Formats: sequence, C-alpha cells, structure tokens
Amino acid sequence: MTQIEKPATMLDYGTLPYPQGTLVEDRASGRTGELQDVIEERLKDSGRIVSRTAYIRPRGGGIEWDTPLDHVRRAETD
Repeated sequence: MTQIEKPATMLDYGTLPYPQGTLVEDRASGRTGELQDVIEERLKDSGRIVSRTAYIRPRGGGIEWDTPLDHVRRAETD
C-alpha cells in the first residue's frame, strides 16, 4: 500500500473578520456566540492558506467551539 505524504504546515493567528467579542452565528450549527480568535493553517514552503478556523464562545461564558471561518457571519442582533 502506498502512503501519500501530507505537505508540512504551520499554524498562525489569522485576521479577525470582525472585532473580537462580536456576536456571530455559526451557520454550520446554528449557534451564536462571541468571536474570540482565528487560526490559519499554512503550507510551510509557500505560505498558502490551507484552512481558517474561527473560535467562538457562548455569550455569558461557556465552552468555546471551533468552526471553519467561512461558516461564520455577524449575528442579526449584537
């Protein structure tokens, strides 16, 4: 069996699409919470972005969850 090697990647903080603490909706789960951070996975050799992950915390506290950044949008009421 032949094994395909995944290219080397690195993680870094990404640019937030909205200010930290903005109420956002995770369209994948339907949950809302406050945007905390974005982490990008980049290829080491070229720096090309492979994925961007948003970290969201429920308003008022609780356990953070993550979702792909393209599933996040500003909530209707902030």
